Amino acid sequence: MDALPALRLDLPLAGMTCAACAARIEKSLNKLPGVAANVNFSAESAQVTLQPNLSSLAAVVEAIRRTGYSVPARVAEFQVYGMTCVACAARIEKALNKIEGVEARVNFANETARVRYVPGLVTPEQLATAIRKAGYEASERVEANAEQEKARRADAYHAELRLLWISIALSLPLLLGMFSMFGEAHTELLPRWLQLALATPVQVWIGRRFYIGGYKALRGGGANMDVLVALGTSTAYGLSAVVTLFGLQHQHVYFEASAVIITLVLLGKLLEARAKLGTSAAIEALVRLQPRTARVERDGVLVEVPVATMQAGDIFAVRPGESIPVDGLVAGGESGVDESMLTGESLPIHKRTGDKVYAGTLNQQGLLRCRAEGVGAATMLAGIIRLVREAQGTKAPIQRLADQVAGVFVPVVVAISALTFALWWGIGGELAPALVNAVAVLVIACPCALGLATPTAIMVGTGRGAQVGVLVKNAVALERAEKISTLIVDKTGTLTEGKPVVTDVLAATGFSVRDLVAAAASLESGSPHPLAHAVLEYAKQQDVAAIPMRDFRSVTGKGVQALLAVTALGGEHTLQLGSPAFLAESGLAIDTAAIKPLIEQGKTVIAVGGAGRVLGYLAIADELRPSSRAAVARLKDMGIEVVMLTGDNAAAAKAIAAAAGVGNYRAQVLPGEKAAAVAEFKTGARVVGMVGDGVNDAPALAAADVSFALGAGSDVALEAADIALMRNDLLSVVDAISLSRATLGKIRQNLFFAFIYNVLGIPLAAAGMLNPVIAGAAMALSSVSVVSNSLLLRRWRRG
Repeated sequence: MDALPALRLDLPLAGMTCAACAARIEKSLNKLPGVAANVNFSAESAQVTLQPNLSSLAAVVEAIRRTGYSVPARVAEFQVYGMTCVACAARIEKALNKIEGVEARVNFANETARVRYVPGLVTPEQLATAIRKAGYEASERVEANAEQEKARRADAYHAELRLLWISIALSLPLLLGMFSMFGEAHTELLPRWLQLALATPVQVWIGRRFYIGGYKALRGGGANMDVLVALGTSTAYGLSAVVTLFGLQHQHVYFEASAVIITLVLLGKLLEARAKLGTSAAIEALVRLQPRTARVERDGVLVEVPVATMQAGDIFAVRPGESIPVDGLVAGGESGVDESMLTGESLPIHKRTGDKVYAGTLNQQGLLRCRAEGVGAATMLAGIIRLVREAQGTKAPIQRLADQVAGVFVPVVVAISALTFALWWGIGGELAPALVNAVAVLVIACPCALGLATPTAIMVGTGRGAQVGVLVKNAVALERAEKISTLIVDKTGTLTEGKPVVTDVLAATGFSVRDLVAAAASLESGSPHPLAHAVLEYAKQQDVAAIPMRDFRSVTGKGVQALLAVTALGGEHTLQLGSPAFLAESGLAIDTAAIKPLIEQGKTVIAVGGAGRVLGYLAIADELRPSSRAAVARLKDMGIEVVMLTGDNAAAAKAIAAAAGVGNYRAQVLPGEKAAAVAEFKTGARVVGMVGDGVNDAPALAAADVSFALGAGSDVALEAADIALMRNDLLSVVDAISLSRATLGKIRQNLFFAFIYNVLGIPLAAAGMLNPVIAGAAMALSSVSVVSNSLLLRRWRRG
């Protein structure tokens, strides 16, 4: 057997930190049979020559992974032209997935193919070639040609619309023949030669798209809706043409059936295309948010430049009423900024020096001078668009049955049509009714409705979610969210604000509140603890200056001490700050009666002591979010049990749980123990959701069936959770679950419509109870009804 030609691969590598890493990878690869590798550390790539009969790409990738590195996959997105039904999408997907190292998903609803591939083994050009070999056209989709693609679609739509009007003009006279059948005698109002002249351009010219599409499908080893339409109309037109040309006056002609069916199918496709454009309206609205140009400082002068040319570090100005072009930090000025495109909240957010601003948000009042940080694909807006597009390309588990049915749909319908023809002709002995009923079976069947039922609802649902700050990463998470029975929430930053504040200050007799705050601020100035930040912030608000100190010492887990010169104490003394127990260990008397009510309220109490006595107490609390109680109540109304996990003490946990209305809570749970707690709640048939901040809760988020990250202004949160929520508000979790239920409700409705339509329509047509023209009209409207039903999701509103 002849040896296969060697493959030459250029593989990108991730994880290398030095030349030794490159040497290790190279050594590991060169141990494989039939492999010669050269690893370039500076280029972070490996040039690999591979003998396919001795090794495989999978073995090469596995060897790199075993060494501790990885081959990062890349994603290419293609616009696909020529798909007419879900069978086309399935065939393209099958053709792409045959290529080694390729994982493809084809979305019939938005006519795109999203392909994950290993660079070096295959290129985007080769992927496009594979799509073309399957009988379709494709071009790689990039942001730069988005407007060009939109214009192309508009031109194609208007061209098809012109053909439709011509088809209607030619078909309308033929309908007169149909109306004549309702009289007492069947009389033909148009001469047959004229019927042939009217029907031929509709069949051959306007209907050529069905022949071309059917040919490509059959050549690729499959069958689609075009095959059904071409078979049905060709049968009716062909028989009528033979009867007319050979002068067989005793036989009926069916020119009106072939012409009107093509016209109706074309009308249905145009209505479907128009409706499908609405499913991506949310994405287009997000893309339009970013301005095309920005006013950037160049040599001290503001110059208007294209946003695409901006770089990190550029200084730009935003006037009132203008959209912010890129992500950045405010370097000067103050203003209110409308961030509703990120969070769904219409109230403006006050921005001043040092605050973050985001591309696409609207500056409402003052002039802002900002420094660019995230530009191009690194902006939050670009991340949202990318996330939504990825989610819209995923498949929900509920779609599996529809995909299985669609895969065998056309061959089964052709078989039913052939059986219908044979039975009617064999039993009745007449060709005309057998032919009419067989054609009716072919033209009423519609695999498109099945293929559009799920993806159109997913597209509209995820797009609508993005508009209100709910970013769904995939369709699986969207489906699971509907079934959540238990929702586990972290306390800090989820139910509470996540920002500890001083709520009470109790000074001892003879010691003022200002002196107490000054001493506490001085002692806390050397500590990184969140409670220390709360004390320092409180001192700043009260305009209290810290007192100079020396000999600072920290006692881990207990408190701090230092020498301070406090006027009220008559000179320099060693002061201590920490838990009441810490001061009690030093022999200071704690006023338990004074601090007990504070502890029972869930507050953390710190004490300050010196000169042989306690000088006072500060109570610190992480306040409950104003919306948390309402959110918990709404979750309970939805039949969801809410469980709170926290690392705080039992008293603080009890107080917050009671204030939020949470009945089930666990205190003193360490971050590493939260994942085990989630796993414990997943016993039985319960579907468990987890809400956290996406940073400290990452293991617990990963353990949950569905994870939500609040305040997804960080990349960490976007990566950590299945559903990222742009608002720091538990009500956004309620919105996400509500949107999931609404979307899944639409999917079920769509699948019901699609299945019941075919289940009822095909038998009725086979039984002779449907005229082919009526059947064609029903088929044309079935897809439109499914897409239109999905578009109703745009009316969904936050509760």
